[in-house]
Amino acid sequence: MQLTHYNTKFKTHYFPITLVCDNVTNSSNIGSLFRMADAFGIEKLILCGEVIPLGRKMTKTSRATEKVVNYSIENSVLEVVEALKHQNYHIIALEITNDSKPIHFFQFSNNKPLALIIGDENFGVSEYILKLAEDIIHIDMFGNNSSMNVVQATNIALYEITKQLRAF
Repeated sequence: MQLTHYNTKFKTHYFPITLVCDNVTNSSNIGSLFRMADAFGIEKLILCGEVIPLGRKMTKTSRATEKVVNYSIENSVLEVVEALKHQNYHIIALEITNDSKPIHFFQFSNNKPLALIIGDENFGVSEYILKLAEDIIHIDMFGNNSSMNVVQATNIALYEITKQLRAF
């Protein structure tokens, strides 16, 4: 018998992960990020940017998870990342760069909380935020395209991070 969210036996668990969105502004992507934040039990979702749409399209995609996910909307991603850094968060950016490490080789630690920075749908994580990151990780890709949708990449990253943190 197929289970629904009313009869699954998944155990609620929260991870010391804050997901910081650097100017992610697509309504459907934001709704999906709420669902994912709930599904992976992350500590907080921080949406950064001057225009963050939380309208009907976002709520339709989120399936009401915006009501249960701890989140905030902030104008400055720089201020958010600097504050998390001062609070002793491990700052990790999800981006493809010359120095990024493949996520499947990266060892995540539970020694301190983690802030995963994801970027704008078109331009990725801002250069000045990449400079603040302690680590930059990427997902190896094997086709012709050099990137994937921010939500899909975040799903893969949170799966790997929570898989490793559950082992502790």
